[in-house]
Amino acid sequence: MVGRTKREAGSHLVEAMALLIHNQALFLTRFSDVERRMAHIEEILIEHGKMLAEHGKLLEALPEAIRQKIGFNPQHP
Repeated sequence: MVGRTKREAGSHLVEAMALLIHNQALFLTRFSDVERRMAHIEEILIEHGKMLAEHGKLLEALPEAIRQKIGFNPQHP
């Protein structure tokens, strides 16, 4: 540290530490926001998964429901 006094060097260190703390706080705030959004997205995906499962069951039952609706009754030997 040629040309700097201890006071100047300490001042730069304090400024750097303050900037670091500020950036960490900003990061944590943004990270918290991202976590909330991800939790919301996960809730939506779970809901959509349940809907897809229900639609799958309906589609599986559809051919038989159509047969019954039109009165189709195959003769079994």
